[in-house]
Amino acid sequence: MSRPSDYEDGRGGRGSATVESPELGLRGWGRWFWRQLTSMRVALILLLLLAVATIPGSLVPQRGADPNGVLQYEADHPTLFPILDAFPIQAFDVYSSVWFSSIYLLLFISLIGCVLPRIIHHWKALRSAPPRTPARLQRMAGFAEQRLSNPNATDAEREEFAERAIAEAQAILRQQRYRTEVQRSTSRSGQHEISVSAERGYLRETGNLVFHLALVGVLVSVAIGGAFTFNGQKVLVEGETMVNQLIDYDSATSGTSFRDASLEPFGMRLDSLEVDYVTPEDGNLDAIGLVREYRANVTLINPDASEVIDVIRVNHPLRVHGSPIYLIANGYAPTLTIRDAGGEIVYSESMPFIPQDQNLTSLGVVKVPYGLEFEGEPTQLGLRGFFYPSKIDLESGAYSSSYPDLTNPVLTLDAFVGDLGIDAGLPQSVYALDTANMQQLTGRAIEVDSLELTLGDTVDLPGGMGTISFEAAPRYASFDVMQNPAQEWVLIFALLALAGLGASLFVPRRRMWVKALPVADGVVLQYAALARGDDPALERATEQLRDNHRARL
Repeated sequence: MSRPSDYEDGRGGRGSATVESPELGLRGWGRWFWRQLTSMRVALILLLLLAVATIPGSLVPQRGADPNGVLQYEADHPTLFPILDAFPIQAFDVYSSVWFSSIYLLLFISLIGCVLPRIIHHWKALRSAPPRTPARLQRMAGFAEQRLSNPNATDAEREEFAERAIAEAQAILRQQRYRTEVQRSTSRSGQHEISVSAERGYLRETGNLVFHLALVGVLVSVAIGGAFTFNGQKVLVEGETMVNQLIDYDSATSGTSFRDASLEPFGMRLDSLEVDYVTPEDGNLDAIGLVREYRANVTLINPDASEVIDVIRVNHPLRVHGSPIYLIANGYAPTLTIRDAGGEIVYSESMPFIPQDQNLTSLGVVKVPYGLEFEGEPTQLGLRGFFYPSKIDLESGAYSSSYPDLTNPVLTLDAFVGDLGIDAGLPQSVYALDTANMQQLTGRAIEVDSLELTLGDTVDLPGGMGTISFEAAPRYASFDVMQNPAQEWVLIFALLALAGLGASLFVPRRRMWVKALPVADGVVLQYAALARGDDPALERATEQLRDNHRARL
C-alpha cells in the first residue's frame, strides 16, 4: 500500500517534525520538586526514614546522653572512632547531625505543604452550598420511593403538598445536623421538581486536618524540647542534701541549646525513706514482703533559705520551679569506716548497694584509692560484696535475704588490692570494680572466707592493712529531675492528634436527598443517599429518614 510523500514515520524523513518537551528551567524544576516533596507518599517515606535514622543512636553511645560511653568507645576503637565521628557521619551526635536534621526538616516542610492546601480547600467546601440533587436518584444507595395518591387534588394543591413535604424533610435533616438547601428544577419532560439536598460529615475532614496539624505540633514541640531539655539523676542517702546545679548530679543529659543558668536554684534534703510492706498480719501469706508504698520525706530549700516539708511517692512527683522530681529507685547504703594499721580513718562513707531481688539482696562496691599499705607498699583497696537485710542460710551454704526490711542485716565483702584503674584518665562507674590489675585476698574464688560483718561489727582487713567497721545501714533513694519547656505542648498536641484521628475514623461523610414530584394522581417522594467511603449504616439511615418523614406528613 502506497503512502503520501509527506508521511512522517518518526525517523526524521522528509517533512518530519520531531516532538520535543520544553525545557523546565529553574522555576519548572522548583515546582516539580515542591509537588514531590508535598505529596503524601514522600511524607510517609520521610517518616520511615526518620524512624530508621534513629537506629544508629541506639547502637553507639551519644555525647548528649552518655559522654563517658563515648570516651570509652574511643579508647576501645581508636581506628574506627575518628571515621564514625567525622562529618557527615556524626555517629556520636546522631540527633543533632546534619543528615538527621535534614530528614526532620524535610518531613516538617512536607507535612506543612500537604496540610495547607487541604485547609484552604476544606474552608471553601465548608462555605459552599450542598451539591445539587442528581437527576436520577435511582442510581444512589438506599433509594426508596413512595407515592401519596389523591386524584381529587388540584395542581395547586399537589404543588403545595410537595412544598410542605420538602419543608418537613428539611426540618428532619437539620435536626440531624445536616447542611441543607432546597432546590427547584424542571425535568426534561417539563415536570416541576422540588428537592432538598443535605450534606454532613465535614468533621471527618476537619479531624483529618487536625490530626496532621497536631502531628506537626508534636514534631515542633519535640524539637524544641530536645534542644532545651535537661534530665539529671541524683542518689541521696537519708540525711543528705542536693542542689539543682549541674555539678551536683550523679549523671545528667541535656539538649544542644540547654544552658546551666536555666536551672532554677533550689535544694532538697532527703529526711527519710519510708516503705510499707505486706506483713503476716495482713492475712496474705503469699504477698509477704511485697511493697505497698514508698514515701520519700523531703525538705525543699528555696532560694530565700525558707524550707518546705513535702513527700514524694512513686508516680507522684514533687513539682517545683518547673522541674518535676521523681522517685525512681531505692535501697540500702551501708555505712563503712576503714582505718589504716595506725588507726587513722581513711574512708568513712555510706555507699549505695544495688538491689538484686525483691528482698533487697544488694550488690555493692567500695573503692579506697589511698591511705593503706599492703606488705609494706602503698596500695589501693577494692571491696565487692553483698548486703542481706534479713540474712538466711541456703542449703548450698550461700546466703540470701528472706525479707526486705532490716531484721538480720549481714554484709559480706571480698577484698582486692592493686590498681583500681582510676588513674588512667577514663571514667569509671562507682558501682563496678575493675579487678584486671588487682590481687584478690578473700572470697570463694581463692577459697578464703569473705569478710563478714553484722551491724556494729569491726573486723581486720587482710595483710594487716587495718580494720573495717559496719556502722549503719541507712536507706537511699534515687531521684530524677526533669526540665522540658515543651512537654506540656507535646501532651496537648498528642491529645489533639488522637481526637482528630478519632473524628476522621468514626464520623461518616454522607449526602442525602429527598425529592418531591407532583404527578397526575398525587405526589411521588424519592429518597436516596451517598457516602464518601465505607458507611454500612447508610441504607438504614435512609430508611429511618423515610419513616420519620412519612410519620410527620
